This record gives sequence, structure tokens and C-alpha cells, in this order.
Amino acid sequence: MSALSPKERLLKVLRQEPVDRPPVICPGGMMNAAVVDVMNTTGHTLPAAHKDAGLMAELAADVTNYTGFENLGIPFCLTVEAEVLGSEVSYGTLTCEPKIVREIYPSVSDVKLKNVEDMLGAGRVETVVQAVNLLAKQQPDIPVIGNLTGPISTAASLVDPVPFLKELRKNREGAHRVLDYVSKLLIKFAQEMIGNGATVISISDPTATGEILGPKMFEEYAVKYINTVIDAVQAQGAPVIVHICGNMAAVRHLIPAIKANAISTDAVVNLRQLKQDFPGVTTMGNLSTYLLEFGPTEKVAERARLLVRDGVDIIAPACGLSTSTRLEHIQAMTGAVKEG
Repeated sequence: MSALSPKERLLKVLRQEPVDRPPVICPGGMMNAAVVDVMNTTGHTLPAAHKDAGLMAELAADVTNYTGFENLGIPFCLTVEAEVLGSEVSYGTLTCEPKIVREIYPSVSDVKLKNVEDMLGAGRVETVVQAVNLLAKQQPDIPVIGNLTGPISTAASLVDPVPFLKELRKNREGAHRVLDYVSKLLIKFAQEMIGNGATVISISDPTATGEILGPKMFEEYAVKYINTVIDAVQAQGAPVIVHICGNMAAVRHLIPAIKANAISTDAVVNLRQLKQDFPGVTTMGNLSTYLLEFGPTEKVAERARLLVRDGVDIIAPACGLSTSTRLEHIQAMTGAVKEG
């Protein structure tokens, strides 16, 4: 098989076509690899890069160049949508990711629906879109992954999450209204990124776990609205990766109902078994981020090789990376996959 570019390899896997080896990626968003070692080496740092398109693109390129991950992934957090929707955000520090300081609404009943089109040029949405454009032009052979916060997590960053989760049961009409609203914003954001050169859209929805929602609400809300976003993104010609956090035992049977081109999972999930149970699912993951942070390098490389042997389609960290993760541990992971 002739040598494939990183973009070609990832797209082939997402189309379920044969490749020479699995891609090794870290999509960005919740799985952000802008670790302190990279930022201190290059001088392109957070939190400044959260708000500057040029710096965001430079840091994304630094991550790819230094870690060996075969993609460019932005933004570096899960707060872009919540901020544009009106919640208060702290941009964090070099070592601490952005966080929601205060959700704007106490209940789904209080949510005022803004014009989604008006939000596309507000907050950091335009910053991310501009950074996508820069990266797509500068690095045409490397896939640019544009990241979205999933519908449930976005809604739980707009509305205080404790009452929001209760209202999924007690005020279903109001909950669906809010989830429909945030899904429309996510679709428009994704379309803007795709129009500016994003190769793949990745959706991380850490609040939408089987452990938090249970199977009935996972099906009613998470599957429904994630698929709403997926359908719109795929209609634009871009494939979609969906990351599901935590132990999936309670919702395992619903995984095939998610229309993503690949399913990314946490480290507790046995991906070899998942592939056996659902042969049509393209699997991604799931090297422990605890192991990536603390090492040693030999065990990181060994685990990466095991994932390849198990037939995992895309090798990636299992979940969010600590900013203190040592660069040599990440390089051990990417190097082991590329060695074949």
C-alpha cells in the first residue's frame, strides 16, 4: 500500500476502508494535548491562545509537531459554546483549562432563545473558525479536527446542571426545547468550521454518560440530539467522531444507534470486546490518560501496541489529558503506533 498522508489515513478509517496502520490522534476540545511541556518549549501558550486565532493555530501546529499526533485539533476547551450562549467563563491558566464560573439560567424554563445566526460572530466562535481556516491552508495533508461540546453538556453549561438533570425527567418539554436550541447552535458552528476547512468534527459530551443519565434518558436525549448534530454535519460531507465518557455498560446496547463514523471511549471500556459485539462500529481510543501522565514510557508504548494488536481502528487518549502530561510519554504512544 502506498504511503498515506495523515489526512488520507484518518478519512479512510472513518470510511471503513483499509489502511496500512491505525491513525494516532488527539482530537482537541476535551482531549486537548496543549501540555505544559509543549507550551514552555514554543512560547505559544494558554490562556492567550484561547482568544487569538493566529496563536490558536500556532499552538495546534506545535502540538502536532512535538507530540507526533496526526491531526490538528481546536479549540482547547469545552467552553466556547457556553460562553456565546451567555454563561460566565474563566479562561484558566497555563496549567488549568477554562471552566464555567456561572451558568446563566437556573432552570430550562428561564432560557431565552437567541438568534443562532447572531451568535456565530460572537465570543470565540469566530476565533475558532478563523483558526480552522489558517490551519487548513497551512497544513493541507494533516486533518483539522473541529471540536464541539455535545448537546447535553452544552445545555448543562447554560442551565445550572443540578436542576437541569432533574428537569430531564420533570420538565421534558422544557428540556427538549433547550436541547433543540443548543443543537441548532452546534450545527451552525460545525458548518462554519467545515466551510473553513475542518476535515472532521469531534463531539465530546461528558455529561451524557450512561452513569449519569441511565439508558432511558440516554436514548431519549443524548442519542437523539447527538444524532441531530451528526446528521447535519455528515450532510456537509464531514465525518464525525463521538466521545462517550465513563463506563458504558448501562448504555452499551445503544452504541450502534449513534450515527458517528467512530466512537471514542474511556479507558474502562474494552474496545476489543466492543468491536466483537458491534463489528460495524469504528472504535477509537483508549489509552489511559492516567498512564499517559505518570508513565513510565515503556508501559505507555506497550499499551499503545496492545491497542493496535486488538484491532482498535484509531489510537487516541481515553479522555482529557492533564496539562502536566510529559511530552516523552505522549511521544512513546505515538511512536509505538507508527512503528507498526
